[in-house]
Amino acid sequence: MHLPVLVQEAIQALAIRADGTYVDGTFGRGGHSRAILERLGPNGRLIALDRDPQAEEAASGISDPRFSFVRARFSDLSGILKEKKVEGLLFDLGVSSPQLDEAARGFSFRLDGPLDMRMDPTSGVSAAQWLAHAEEKEITEVIRGYGEERSAKQIAAAIVASRVREPIVGTRQLAGIVGQAVRTREPGQDPATRTFQAVRIHVNRELEEVSLMLPQALERLAAAGRLAIIAFHSLEDRIVKRFLQQAARPEMPRRLPLRASEMPQPSLKIIGRAVKASSEETRINPRARSAILRVAERTAAPYIPNIRIEPDARWRN
Repeated sequence: MHLPVLVQEAIQALAIRADGTYVDGTFGRGGHSRAILERLGPNGRLIALDRDPQAEEAASGISDPRFSFVRARFSDLSGILKEKKVEGLLFDLGVSSPQLDEAARGFSFRLDGPLDMRMDPTSGVSAAQWLAHAEEKEITEVIRGYGEERSAKQIAAAIVASRVREPIVGTRQLAGIVGQAVRTREPGQDPATRTFQAVRIHVNRELEEVSLMLPQALERLAAAGRLAIIAFHSLEDRIVKRFLQQAARPEMPRRLPLRASEMPQPSLKIIGRAVKASSEETRINPRARSAILRVAERTAAPYIPNIRIEPDARWRN
């Protein structure tokens, strides 16, 4: 059974209005969406997005006139909402538990399966296809940047050497190659964990998706509306944190005398501190232990479209 993370905290953060319009930008299996629907009145509306065809299948089980589902990336938000403003947006970033737990999706090495890793298996290049053709330098950069793996160079070299002998097409096969290349092992963690995370992020362009989504979410959010984002690792959380901070503290013009009333006003107001899962939730659902929820509220100030965001964490300092 899929257990959505930080459900009560996220719903509370959205401060749901009964007649408001809300977006669940990462439907998954619908845990957050169902919780939002419980708070909406008869005139409320919920729009859910997800690029995974299995999420679309799960969404078909919700028979509610207030609910609609669009199979799309959350970076397509502006095109879906067009000029419509909404009272709240929720994004639960990263991979979902059902994706990890199904061997055929190829996200995890716990069960042997085809090396796919695509959130939308009908689109784009699979992990196996990318590893078959990528240059060693690119593989190194991806594993080091997205996986924060110290042995990235050795792992990339092992992958390139192995694919000469035979195609790398299975999850256990890749995990075995990585395991032989990594000399030092972290206690309690499989040596392939960071590599699988890095390849998955690259194949799905996950950090780019977050960077593209954030300004669109801010633009489509009505005044006093809430933006709630749950991240699961430091790379995506840093992008979210920096964006929210920049929108809450607009850059002031240099060497230009301004009255207080002429100073740029922030587009967002950060609500509270980052929220983590309780010890009780992590006991029931260990995958919640790395979850971080950040919340911000839209102000009445005009949207500032030139907020700088980090498009690709591989090139960080």
